[in-house]
Amino acid sequence: MGQTVVEKLATAHAVGLKPGEKVVSGDFIRIRPKHIMTHDNTSAVMSKFKSIGAARVADPRQPVFAIDHDIQNTTPDNLAKYAKIEAFAKQHGIDFYPAGTGISHQVMVEYGYVTPGSMVVGSDSHSNLYGAAAALGTPVVRTDAAAIWATGQTWWQVPPVARVTLSGELRPGVVGKDVIIALCGLFNHDEVLNMAIEFNGDGIAGMSMDQRMSIANMTTEWGALAGIFPFDTVLRDYLYGRADFLVSRGTPRYNRAKVDEWYTHRTMADSDAHYAIDLTLDLSTVIPHVSGPNHVKTMVALPEIEAKKVQIHKAYLLSCVNARFEDLAEAAQIVKGKKVAEGVKFYVAAASANIQKQAEEAGHWQSLSAAGAIMLPSGCGPCIGLGEGTLDAGEVGISATNRNFKGRMGHRDAQVYLGSPAVVAASAIAGYIASPTRFENITGQSTAVVHTAPPRPAKPVEIVAGFPAAIHGRALWLPVDNLNTDGIYGGAFTYKDNLTRDEMAAACMLNYDPNFQAIAVKGDIIVAGRNFGTGSSREQAATALDYRGIQCVIAASFNETYKRNAFNNGFVVFECPTLVDFLRETFRDDKAPTIVGPTLDVDYQKSMIKCDGRDFPFSPLSTVAQELVVAGGAENVVKKQLPGT
Repeated sequence: MGQTVVEKLATAHAVGLKPGEKVVSGDFIRIRPKHIMTHDNTSAVMSKFKSIGAARVADPRQPVFAIDHDIQNTTPDNLAKYAKIEAFAKQHGIDFYPAGTGISHQVMVEYGYVTPGSMVVGSDSHSNLYGAAAALGTPVVRTDAAAIWATGQTWWQVPPVARVTLSGELRPGVVGKDVIIALCGLFNHDEVLNMAIEFNGDGIAGMSMDQRMSIANMTTEWGALAGIFPFDTVLRDYLYGRADFLVSRGTPRYNRAKVDEWYTHRTMADSDAHYAIDLTLDLSTVIPHVSGPNHVKTMVALPEIEAKKVQIHKAYLLSCVNARFEDLAEAAQIVKGKKVAEGVKFYVAAASANIQKQAEEAGHWQSLSAAGAIMLPSGCGPCIGLGEGTLDAGEVGISATNRNFKGRMGHRDAQVYLGSPAVVAASAIAGYIASPTRFENITGQSTAVVHTAPPRPAKPVEIVAGFPAAIHGRALWLPVDNLNTDGIYGGAFTYKDNLTRDEMAAACMLNYDPNFQAIAVKGDIIVAGRNFGTGSSREQAATALDYRGIQCVIAASFNETYKRNAFNNGFVVFECPTLVDFLRETFRDDKAPTIVGPTLDVDYQKSMIKCDGRDFPFSPLSTVAQELVVAGGAENVVKKQLPGT
């Protein structure tokens, strides 16, 4: 069987593979990414770096620091934090981009760190954007970032891969933001949850790089870990421009000749590669939609919501998903010669200082300002509820950002809708959610085909010393999907740092099922549905179960951050959808939140679970995953790899 693009790029960046070995979806591997980006959270990673005992950065060319989140905060404390980050960068020879340079993801692309065929990770959920440049861009947590600083590498589980075919041509006035909102709305049942997406199809050729960045960026909101576009002539020509820019400023990370070399040897999927799911969308059937309020995957056709004349108080054209040159140009054309509606504030921030300069030279920045827009510095700002322009209680906003979760952009009693830059600009002028032009209300034409995973070759897994070859325990069946971390470990305990292990153990699952503590016994194995551990990234939702004596958690799928936190703390979790389906059917009439199920025999060497006389295979736990557990977590693994240990 052949490989997908994701599997090929993962293989290329894997560490410790045997000659000729190829990784496939489900494999736990150790990776060495080309770059690791951190922003304002660099200070938190610095603390992690220090706590593991690291004294020097393994490869100073690998990290990149780009300050962008809280840049409107000029308090002494925040400026001191930025100064410490800059001093750390100078001490270790790391590239540093100060506040005002631009949003970190845009900086990574503009300044040549993201290149086709590379793997670039970031301590931020929108690192998916890098896929627009045919790179494998994906987020990591802070522990991983510190590990990469210290050793150059971390662990990764290769995700299932979805193929999304975009056919046809976009209608005039329809942009990339409309496409990703349509995909989020049409496929809103976790079809791509925790997958990597490979985009293809004849419709891509008509998409600009700005549009591709918008789509790749918001694959995060769709539930994916990465979203990769092919390396075509549109990307090649864009990279030529980037190369010229880099040469002009004296930082030639690549040149036109290197771009040609990459293009000649570009990575493409094999014809017999396996995809977990195939999704298609006819771009000619896409019209602008608006997401919300307060939910990304709830969409309403623009003609439908315009007819309701939903009044707005604030409009936003900013963030890493939009606010590039094309977005600013389109918005400027809509507002030129007009004024922002009375009672409405229209906030604009370019994705980078370079883009703002380009918009100024073209006159677009001036047109937006003349219409009454409030100009903010290049950064995240109100997108994450920081600085000027956040929403007050009872207010309604229309935003070209990527998230509209309740309370994210201000008060939790505000309402936020998402739309394209054109919709935002038109709405700012009208005073209600409005269209810049008339669109026929049509339904997007799409299809979905799920593919059964091919059987993996049966071969014994090498068991690391100290890791059990097999475990035995009763199943605790939790018949629920999307069990969030608040249910697993409540917020009332999260910030109590003085709790003992026993006290943390006694606190787990209380929000989900108050009877859990009376039912569970040491040695139990939790089995649950899809997207286990969604929500907050609190590590205690994994460690508390470990302290409670739970041997492992088996689920149909996991929230990726939860999985990373689990293994980073030495706790075993893995997927076995067929076992979940079996238990769901077996106990379909039992409505209890926690059900004592049959005994499970988990054979890690054979990657097989025995339950009620049946066999249920699962993806092998490689030596990489086992080493994390035996060592007691990622920090201990890193400590062993440090010089002098």
